[in-house]
Amino acid sequence: MTIDEIIQKGREVIRIEAEAVANLSESINNDFAKAVELIYNSKGRVVLSGMGKSGLIARKIVSTLNSTGTASIYLHPTDALHGDLGMVRKEDVVILISKSGDTEEIVNLLPLLKRINVPLIAMCGEKESKLSSECNIFLNINVKEEACPHDLAPTASTTATLAMGDALSVALLQKRGFTIEDFAFLHPGGSLGKRLSLEINEIMIKGDYIPKVLEDTSIKDVILEITSKRLGTTTVVNNDGYLTGVITDGDLRRLLERTLDIKDLFAKDIMSKNPKVMKGNYLASFALQQMENFKITAMIIINDENRPVGLIHIHDLLNLGIRQR
Repeated sequence: MTIDEIIQKGREVIRIEAEAVANLSESINNDFAKAVELIYNSKGRVVLSGMGKSGLIARKIVSTLNSTGTASIYLHPTDALHGDLGMVRKEDVVILISKSGDTEEIVNLLPLLKRINVPLIAMCGEKESKLSSECNIFLNINVKEEACPHDLAPTASTTATLAMGDALSVALLQKRGFTIEDFAFLHPGGSLGKRLSLEINEIMIKGDYIPKVLEDTSIKDVILEITSKRLGTTTVVNNDGYLTGVITDGDLRRLLERTLDIKDLFAKDIMSKNPKVMKGNYLASFALQQMENFKITAMIIINDENRPVGLIHIHDLLNLGIRQR
């Protein structure tokens, strides 16, 4: 194959699979709604089973369901016939996946699952198949063609199956009222978990590490405070400890560009009187978003009395792997 032929073939595969997913929207009907209601009202888990490539897709759907609040497990059809069927209980819902609807290992499970009296959902591509006729609900994942030129290797059909699983997962997520906080609880690790769950008060600079000067502090001492705390800024408070302003190293540079006679100046003379502030119970990712919106490198954290109780620097957030939502 030439380079052009390779590119053309790659684009053709993407086109075929994209069309397969687009056509799948016709299968989002009353049967789909019934499947969502059945799973939502179930007091057990969702058990998915499939053979070969369908089994791999079933595992991915299990993962997506679990991560979005619907407890699920994968049951290998062969292992089910050798003892693992014991994991299925009558309060569960079983989803059986087969492109043809007549996969031997899956069809062999049908009488055993019916004996347990568990509700069955068929996810297959043939409306007149054994699987679709024997299950309580039929979700049609039929595709016009596979991307495989011999129409043998499951390609477009597995993509369509995966999309149907995602549709079920997201519909269930919304019906359950699954929140960002719920998602964060199930994804505590990595940058995703940090972005969704880490609050400012958990990582902010506190106590004596907060750069802080009084309004009548000399400019020389302001510079020393900014330099010693190494954050490029300092808060300014009145004698009662309430926040009244902020001074950044940028403010100092602009001051020195205007005059070198600074010996008689105080913090209150050059501070910005309306600094950007935030409460500590916000997500750290929101703080990052606000800092980037306002083009500042540090955010002052205040309490309900407008006293500075912390400070968070943009570099600390980025070093923790936190990114905007």
